[in-house]
Amino acid sequence: MSTEQSLAQTRLLVQAAAAVCEDKKGEDTRILELDPVDAGLSDFFLITSATNDRQAMAIADEIELRLKRDFGAYANSVEGRRQGEWILLDYVDFVVHVFLAERRAFYDIERLRKSARPLTPAEFDAELKAELMRKTRAVRKGSARAKTAMPGAPEVKKKTPLSTSAKTADTKAHTGRAVPRKQAAKSAKRAAKATKKKSKD
Repeated sequence: MSTEQSLAQTRLLVQAAAAVCEDKKGEDTRILELDPVDAGLSDFFLITSATNDRQAMAIADEIELRLKRDFGAYANSVEGRRQGEWILLDYVDFVVHVFLAERRAFYDIERLRKSARPLTPAEFDAELKAELMRKTRAVRKGSARAKTAMPGAPEVKKKTPLSTSAKTADTKAHTGRAVPRKQAAKSAKRAAKATKKKSKD
C-alpha cells in the first residue's frame, strides 16, 4: 500500500471513530492533524470529552467495535480503561483520547500540540469529500485522455461549411447557372410537380 493510500485509509478510520464520538454524545470532539515533524508515528489525534467514566468507556468500546467490524482495524494498545478518566486507543497512525472533561482541561494536550491543525468532525468530513471529488475528476480526465490517445481510434472529421462561392459553383455544375443551392432545390421541386400534373392530365 502506498503512503497516499495508507493516509486515505487512516482518514476513513478517524472519520468513523469521530462519528462514534458524536453518536455517543461525546463533547467538544476535535481532530488534530499533527505536524509531520512533531508527530512521530501518528498522523492524527482524535480527542473527545465524556461527562462520566461510564460514558467514556462506552465511547471507547464502541470505537473499538466499529473499527474492528467495519475495517478489520485493531488498536495496537489500550490504556486507562479501568479508571475511565483518560482512555487512550493507539491505532499507530492515529490515537484516540477519551477524557473526562476535567482531566482534559488538566492535561490540555491540544495546547501542547500547538503546531497541529485542529478540525471539527464536520470540517474533517468536508475535506474528505472534497478530496474524493478531486480524485474522481482526475480519474475521469485520465480515462478520457487515454481513450483519445488509443491507437486505431477513428478520427472525427469536422465538417467544413461550404463558402458562398463553393455553393454557387456546386449548383452551377448541376444546373449550368450560378444559382444558390436552396433556390435550385426549389426549382427542382416545382419542375417535378409540373411533370406529375402533366402526366395526370
